[in-house]
Amino acid sequence: MTRATLTPETVTLHVPFRIVKRGGRKEMQMPEGATQPRRADSTLVKALARAFRWKRMLESGDFVTIAELAEREGIAPSYMTRVLRLTLLAPDIVEAILDGKQGPEVTLARVMEPLPVEWSKQRLQLD
Repeated sequence: MTRATLTPETVTLHVPFRIVKRGGRKEMQMPEGATQPRRADSTLVKALARAFRWKRMLESGDFVTIAELAEREGIAPSYMTRVLRLTLLAPDIVEAILDGKQGPEVTLARVMEPLPVEWSKQRLQLD
């Protein structure tokens, strides 16, 4: 009994995409109009978690000043102040970040820049 030799059929698939850096990671960016499942940016999520944790610690009275808390955390007070600004983001922006649905322009560097306190102005500036 002889076995027939299978001839592999080759299928070539062309998927247009480009590699972009986002939050210190490389991601595939699909072409305009293509849907791509998003994952939460872990760098942004960690920064948000730290910001709200530090805010809670300050509000509870465990630490009197940002400088005191920054010393305990081993970071510069100026950095802590910039991260604490994340607690002033509009709730829908925070939710979008946690769900991974924020736009590509919403990066950690971008949200740590001074933003307006008014939520409507934040949305306009981050769009």
